[in-house]
Amino acid sequence: MRLLPLALLAFAMTANAQTPAALPASTGRTALVIHGGAGFVPKESLSAADEKEYRATLRLALDAGNAVLQRGGPAIDAVEASIRVLEESPRFNAGKGAVFNAKGGHELDAAIMEGHTLRAGAVAGVTTVRSPIKLARAVMEHSPHVMLAGPGAEAFADTQKDIERVPNSWFDTPMRRRQLEEAQRKEAEQKAAVIEGDDGNVRRYLGTVGAVALDKAGHIAAGTSTGGMTNKRWGRVGDSPIIGAGTWADDRCGVSGTGWGEYYIRTNAARDICARVEYRGDSLQAAADEVINRIIPAMGGDGGAIALDRDGNIAMPFNSGSMFRAWIRPDGSSGVAIHED
Repeated sequence: MRLLPLALLAFAMTANAQTPAALPASTGRTALVIHGGAGFVPKESLSAADEKEYRATLRLALDAGNAVLQRGGPAIDAVEASIRVLEESPRFNAGKGAVFNAKGGHELDAAIMEGHTLRAGAVAGVTTVRSPIKLARAVMEHSPHVMLAGPGAEAFADTQKDIERVPNSWFDTPMRRRQLEEAQRKEAEQKAAVIEGDDGNVRRYLGTVGAVALDKAGHIAAGTSTGGMTNKRWGRVGDSPIIGAGTWADDRCGVSGTGWGEYYIRTNAARDICARVEYRGDSLQAAADEVINRIIPAMGGDGGAIALDRDGNIAMPFNSGSMFRAWIRPDGSSGVAIHED
């Protein structure tokens, strides 16, 4: 197994403390769920070493966020901690592992939201920010805006002392280069522009990352970070940085989506899940299943989502064959999974 990057390890923290499952959320119940993207990744396509590394990285990210929660930290800190671990891994389509756009560069998107205040921050099309989720949080906390895009987001990053910048080439990885070349080869063969992607490109792997956390105060936060879609053009922005589409948190529910973003935008998918909990009284699982496994596929989209409510219930539906995910429940039980296991 290849050793994980030191930069990734630096973000990861372990914690073994548990809180009683019987306590109400406002007196100490915590939970955390993360994802590393949904898509079609057949079991046979992953070597034992690759699968072991994916699982180890998801566990590192889960431990980093859970450590924050167990020491009494806020949910939004836990969300950022988990996502930053995944952004540092070349395995996932965010940060270091971001996919290439049609010009051979990288444009990264991210959003973060605090449920009990409805504060939110997002960035789209950033090209030199090492941690887009950190910049999204800075937009939330240090600007009067919710979303900043492209050169404007980069200019805002210049005003923030703790936002690390890197050359765009820092995000390059051999795996993503091969995926770009394959996508462009297929595009040329089909003699048709890929706008939203074809089944060969989109359904294989959509490795956006995200996290949703419940802290000891009973507060929920959610965040999502992504490199977008392989071979994207024209400054395409997906659902991840759009509040309500790919990212949402309120005082009852939080969601981070991963999938064919155009459909998540059209259905306002993340907010729709939580709205069903709020207005209809649906269970979290029922609401998430309805949106992810019925509404989006009926329109032609695919993907998944992670969701968490204020009672610590977790839902992780997906319709794409696989979704890299990990969770820790209020009773301390936890797991890591990729396929329908």
